[in-house]
Amino acid sequence: QVQLVESGGGLVQAGDSLRLSCAASGLTFSNYIMGWFRQAPGKEREFVAAIMRSAIIRSYADSVKGRFTISRDNAKNTVYLQMNSLKPEDTAVYYCAADRSSYYRESWRVDDMDYWGKGTLVTVSS
Repeated sequence: QVQLVESGGGLVQAGDSLRLSCAASGLTFSNYIMGWFRQAPGKEREFVAAIMRSAIIRSYADSVKGRFTISRDNAKNTVYLQMNSLKPEDTAVYYCAADRSSYYRESWRVDDMDYWGKGTLVTVSS
């Protein structure tokens, strides 16, 4: 059974940093593209970042480029999202997701992902 478990969310002030983690089990982690999505209240779930299996190629939504960094540790079956210079508009539930394909995309859709975590809440106050 595949499990993706996010952690690291919380309440921070604008300009602060947070690092989210997602621990994966039940799958061959190094064979999956890993991604982060987020969903703000009343809005659709949206792509944030993705990292290819080799960890060399990464993709980001324009709204987070230069502020967020996705990384992975295949030995630990974990993907991370370092979030710097947080803004109130970054407030959302952040989801980790896994894509079993090997196709690079500039942006991933919700339907592109095969497995999802339950999410972790990030709240950024102004």
